[in-house]
Amino acid sequence: MLETDSLRKRAQKGMTYPEYLNNMKKKAAQTGAVSLDEDPLIYYTRLNFQRSARLEKTYRLSDKLRTLLRRIDKPQLWMVLTEAWCGDSAQSLPMISKMAKENPRIELRILLRDENPDIMNQYLTNGKQGIPKLVVFDKTGNELFTWGPRPREAAELFARLQHEGWEKGDIYQELHKWYARDKGKSIEHEFIEILNAHLKT
Repeated sequence: MLETDSLRKRAQKGMTYPEYLNNMKKKAAQTGAVSLDEDPLIYYTRLNFQRSARLEKTYRLSDKLRTLLRRIDKPQLWMVLTEAWCGDSAQSLPMISKMAKENPRIELRILLRDENPDIMNQYLTNGKQGIPKLVVFDKTGNELFTWGPRPREAAELFARLQHEGWEKGDIYQELHKWYARDKGKSIEHEFIEILNAHLKT
């Protein structure tokens, strides 16, 4: 297991959000019409680039969340483990990026899950490498809090449909319908809860 300070130093070498988006755009722009059957990773990366771009344009932080973020008075490193093909990441990472931009003390860095298995394996969800996974450190490498891989209500929906025997593709369709209806409210609510607790300590 990596010590938290070593982990923080690794995370600082990760991509910025603009670098991650540029990397995602390059993957999505690969020539030729790619179907889901031909190359699912490129197919989902293209779809997720569109989702991310839409959220970048439409999502606005609530005043309550903005106020809490501005109250952070010491440097923090926000490390996100993810992959461009991850649909949950496309629904939450643009929001996390806007949160980080709200306070210059927050440094956001993104690591690709499959290139960092040793780090990912320290942050499993129910024994699985669920992404996106946000881990927040202070300047000395102490872990402050984590979030992910999806909002609680979305996780409950996924588990219920899986228990009912739905096909994986159909589950993800329902999940993205849920994200569209929710409009980021659940993620906001959870971060407000986290930050309220964190800022009281």
